[in-house]
Amino acid sequence: MIEAAELIDNDFLRQFEIKIDDKLAKIEYSLQDRKIFLTKLIIPQGIKDETFSKDFLIAVFEQIEERNLSVVPTSPEIAKFVRSNRKYKRMLPVGVRI
Repeated sequence: MIEAAELIDNDFLRQFEIKIDDKLAKIEYSLQDRKIFLTKLIIPQGIKDETFSKDFLIAVFEQIEERNLSVVPTSPEIAKFVRSNRKYKRMLPVGVRI
């Protein structure tokens, strides 16, 4: 489902966006130095795919990794994702534990 959609980094609104079935899912962020703080995950209620959140987060983390940024998840849902996906823990800045 997510493969056909385009992930957009809307730097004006400071959020990653993906449009699925005319619904907009987004992850709000704040960028400071070489760190990106992921502050809020918003998934519209109409999206029925149970793996959508995980796929969306994977796409966002891959894009962040390409930009060589450290990730600080401040949203509980995003922190839970990092805890359950060990390969993204290496993207945390020194001294940050989840």
